Amino acid sequence: MSGSKSTTRIEVKVTPRAKSNRWEWRENRLHLYVTSPPVEGKANEECIRLLSEALGIPRRTIHIARGAKSREKVFTIEGLTFEDIKERLDLS
Repeated sequence: MSGSKSTTRIEVKVTPRAKSNRWEWRENRLHLYVTSPPVEGKANEECIRLLSEALGIPRRTIHIARGAKSREKVFTIEGLTFEDIKERLDLS
């Protein structure tokens, strides 16, 4: 994870078809659990929606930089530092 006030990159492991949408911090990375299946980008859309709501930022500021077809992804988040993200997701 690295970042400045303009854009932060964060490594995420995604688990589709979960029982509920949630996140947790394990193994020095964010783990997202989404109920959507990994079909036609639905799980990716759900990840962006979940992050957007949890961070209180518009969806348009979150992008998949790497791993669009993988469970291992890198997201870029505009306008927040890594410390801001940790605070908003309560990852202390």
